[in-house]
Parts: sequence; structure tokens; C-alpha cells
Amino acid sequence: MTAAGRDRTVHRDLCFAEIEGYRPLLLDLSVPADAPGPVPLLVWIHGGGWRFGSPRVGESWLGVADPVGAALGCGFAVATVQYRFSGEARWPAQRDDVAAAVRWLRQHAAELGVDPARIAAWGESAGGHLAAMLALTSTGTDSAVCAAVAWYPPTDLPALQRQAHPDSVIDHDHPGSSASRLIGAALPDAPEQAALASPLHHVSAAASPVLLMHGTRDLTIPHQQSVRLAGALKDAGAECELVLVEGADHCFAGADLREMVATSLRFLQRRC
Repeated sequence: MTAAGRDRTVHRDLCFAEIEGYRPLLLDLSVPADAPGPVPLLVWIHGGGWRFGSPRVGESWLGVADPVGAALGCGFAVATVQYRFSGEARWPAQRDDVAAAVRWLRQHAAELGVDPARIAAWGESAGGHLAAMLALTSTGTDSAVCAAVAWYPPTDLPALQRQAHPDSVIDHDHPGSSASRLIGAALPDAPEQAALASPLHHVSAAASPVLLMHGTRDLTIPHQQSVRLAGALKDAGAECELVLVEGADHCFAGADLREMVATSLRFLQRRC
């Protein structure tokens, strides 16, 4: 379904992948109205512990900051994408799904009015993890991104529990934790799988530019996860920026979300 508004054209429920045995995977695409030519595209990847969540940003807690509207105002198109949850399929299905979305959007760029050479990823929490994985593992492929913004992402699954904030009540090593469910085993029992599902273990100089943003009082995903990935990327010679938000919890609770959106868009404008 396509709908036109004053500032955007919205294509809803575009099917980008049909995988035997699973539900069709859909995306929504918003394109600035009356754009003079193909526009850069941001692929938004939602969070939810790889277990739940919705790509419909306006219906979520993010609605107050309106990242889609802000991105459209900066001249970006925005695709909000689905991926299979850990209850449906184990890792690397989630990475494969968001890569398939980028690939499909690039293949259909001309008819959608977007620039296939300027596609970036932007995600929060589990979605930030997937955005970072795209930046680190898709270089040179048809699912490559020119940059990625990752908000408070898990980046080193084996170290999650060791780095946890003292006030956190989450046991990441428990078999029922979100990270354990992602790989299909308790993290301590499957160190190889946990490492393969961790952006930190895919660092190279070929990575696309990455912006990592994380609250220093994140009780869900410790901010050291972003600190370590930023250090590893810089050591490898890749481009990475790290923004720590003092005192903010997960989802930037306690901070102004609008400033987080503005910082992200400034980074993406410089690279797309």
C-alpha cells in the first residue's frame, strides 16, 4: 500500500523476503515528498532483545523524538524493517534478514527513489547490534552499508555478564536470557557461537564508519560493550565515533531523545 502525505510518500508492507517455513518479512518505506532526485536511505532496525518489538517507530516509545520525521526533514528516506525473532530462528537468521532488506532495497532503488550507493543502518539495542553487524560483515557485498549508528548495542556476548552494571538484575548467562536465546544455548556453554554473534569478533579495517551511543548507567547492556568495540575498531584502523551519555539508562532513559536523534543524523549526513 502506498500513501502520500504533505512531507512524505509511504510504502507500507513491502515484502523483501519469503523464507520457506517462516512468515513473509516486510518493511515500510518513507520517502521525502518532491525530492529532486534519488535520496540517501536509512534502514531502521528496532530493538527488543531479538525476541519482540515492532518496526513501527511512531507507535513506540521513540515516537516522542520522531526519528523518522527528523530523518525525512534532513533529506533521508527511511525503511523500517522486520527480522525473525529468536523464538522463530537462531542466529545468524537475524543478521541475514536485515542484510536481505538492504539487498532488496538496493535492487529496487530506482523505482523507490533512493540512492543505492547511499544506504546506511541505524538501530537500537538488539537493532543496534544488527546495525553494527551490517557495518562489520557486509563490506563488499550487495548488502553493504555506507555507515551505521548503533544505540546501546550488545557487542560482545561472552562478556555481557562480566561487564554488567552493579545495579543490574539481569543474568545474561542464564539459558533464558535474550542473548542465550539468540544463539540457542546458555552463553557460557556455547562460547564459539556467542563470539560469532558478537560484533567485537568481526572487527577489521574494512568496516564501514560506525557511531556508537550508550548511556553510562545502562542496566540492561553495559556501556563497556560500546567502549570496547570503539577501541577495537580504532585499533584496527576503522572509523568509529563513541558518544557516552552520562547517567542515561537503557533506551537513553534520563536523557533528551531528540538530541540523540540529532547527533545520529549529523553523523549520517557526513557519510551519506
